[in-house]
Amino acid sequence: MSILDEPGLIPYVIQREGEEAALANLVIRAVAPGRQRLFYTDDDPRDRDLHGVLWARCSFSPVDELKRPTGTPQWKLMHPFRQRITMQAMRCQVCAERARTPVDFVFLAGPGDLDPDATPVLPNQPPVCATHVRAAARLCPHLADNPIVFLARSAPLYGVIGTIYGYGDHGVHVVAQPDAPLPYGHPNLSTCLASQLIRRLSSFRVLDMKELQRQLGAAAA
Repeated sequence: MSILDEPGLIPYVIQREGEEAALANLVIRAVAPGRQRLFYTDDDPRDRDLHGVLWARCSFSPVDELKRPTGTPQWKLMHPFRQRITMQAMRCQVCAERARTPVDFVFLAGPGDLDPDATPVLPNQPPVCATHVRAAARLCPHLADNPIVFLARSAPLYGVIGTIYGYGDHGVHVVAQPDAPLPYGHPNLSTCLASQLIRRLSSFRVLDMKELQRQLGAAAA
């Protein structure tokens, strides 16, 4: 299916106008001798991921008749909840359906986003299904319509990108915003407010779009 077959298509993970970060009603509490943990004052189990890390809250726009978010896309932003659930379940970032393709999972990266020679390779963009590979490449500005393709057989959960909080004279405040993702098990995760879920590509090949489409076509024949 081409992008022209779905007029107005906007990737599911993209944040929309009107979807705003919730008030950071955060507290830090001692949970064991020498160990503190970040909470919301009205903490809810749904605010935490499978590893117990607290996540940033963001409002939701109304949905259309197909249960898709509405509103003007904010192309540089991913909605924290939608990014988390698609990455966690390995769903397509465009349509939120199953992302596995006949030739393994497809992760797309723009120029300079991911170094194929790095150890480890840590994508923050959820995978893309075979139907929406071309659409994702054209729609997402950071992919520049010519992304690097990482074709991954395995991509275990790695950790999160987030903000680390501490407690001082004026209450809870930001103490660090690490550039690199924090792996699960990191001691700072107990006071981290996460905004993006990260996977680690442990078995992958690097292709260009032309070769990916050739392989997808051959698999579908």
